[in-house]
Amino acid sequence: MTATYDLKLTGGTVHTPAGPVRADIGVLGGRIVAIGAAGDAGETIDCTGLDILPGVIDTQVHFREPGLVHKEDLESGSRAAVLGGVTAVFEMPNTKPNTDSAEAIQDKLTRAHHRMWCDHAFYVGATNHNAAALAELERLPGTAGVKIFMGASTGDLLVAEDSSLAEVLASGHRRVAIHAEDEARMNARADERVPGDPSSHPVWRDDESALLATKRILKLARDSGRRIHVLHVTTPAELELLGRHKDIATCEVTPQHLTLAGEEAYPRLGTLAQMNPPIRSGTHRDGLWHWLQQGVPDILGSDHAPHTLEEKGKPYPDSPSGMPGVQTMLPLMLNHVAEGRTTLARVIDLTSAGPQRVFGIVGKGRIAIGYDADFSIVDLKARWTIEESWLASRSGWSPFTGMTLTGRPIGTVVRGQRVMWDGTLASAARGEPIRFEAVEFG
Repeated sequence: MTATYDLKLTGGTVHTPAGPVRADIGVLGGRIVAIGAAGDAGETIDCTGLDILPGVIDTQVHFREPGLVHKEDLESGSRAAVLGGVTAVFEMPNTKPNTDSAEAIQDKLTRAHHRMWCDHAFYVGATNHNAAALAELERLPGTAGVKIFMGASTGDLLVAEDSSLAEVLASGHRRVAIHAEDEARMNARADERVPGDPSSHPVWRDDESALLATKRILKLARDSGRRIHVLHVTTPAELELLGRHKDIATCEVTPQHLTLAGEEAYPRLGTLAQMNPPIRSGTHRDGLWHWLQQGVPDILGSDHAPHTLEEKGKPYPDSPSGMPGVQTMLPLMLNHVAEGRTTLARVIDLTSAGPQRVFGIVGKGRIAIGYDADFSIVDLKARWTIEESWLASRSGWSPFTGMTLTGRPIGTVVRGQRVMWDGTLASAARGEPIRFEAVEFG
């Protein structure tokens, strides 16, 4: 007798758009075909005692390939992703060479084909020279859209002047992702950096550097009628401002800015706590939580940005900014749920439905009939400690090593394929490009 389904998930608590239900899920051809499934399956996964979440989508990772693969590559970064319960990623363009052309996008897609463990899309980086081409580049299959660096970070993608920013925003229609730090202000404040003292990093790249850039890009976006998405917001003032411009702007917060406070992080971690925009004070962290509880952030992204320990060991400010995070994003947020800072429903919205809404992802973001069978399967009660041996990033470290958490990813299913279960990977990577409404139907 032919099986009804390719895959069946049984016994778990399924988090649907209507809320959690106890139901079996039937999967056929990589898509969800039944919630409350009856019938046989070629493969059955027993999820008794576990919660089945919509597949987590991390919309900000730096996997460093090509050109910087001593830090990370598409295989190792995506391996870390699925071990952490992430089913899809958007990868950033500040590689070497920059991902700023059709050829560079195609090169990444070719490199990713069945080397990446999760589904994927790649940003094209805006420069001072490719604005006219962006309307065409943003519509290439497998492209997440356009990314602008208003302030210099890792790499040499930088569009700092309002005239150039306006040209970029005028070219194309999809939502543009923004790294909002004001380059001129940071250049003027460079003397605020104290050699050997990474706690001076948020003094140099201060609140006003972030707020000024966010104000500028909001005005330019409104003038051009272009939707924007402000990445890794670190100040409560920015979230308050962005909450008044939801018709044109969405925004992201990161687990590290919700978890770390500078007063504790810099003495303990040194340059390992250095990132752009910076880890700020406990007051800033508490303010981010306030606005998250008010519903302002749309998305949670890891800003996974690995460097080697040797690189991070350079004395500040010669040390590079960035930290790994794709593997720890979901565990950290499950722990915040366990400790009562937020709800599981809010985490689900920030990591699945939110990315789908903001970026127009096709077939992902919820557990519903017809959607891709992407699932992040978690044990909400598991008590465990992040150990270095668990980390898959080529960089080999995490600012959260040694932290004890409640809530752990147990399984990762991508389009009906079990790619990770209880820390063990499948026999082969089968990630595919993410599809977008603006490309498929636009």
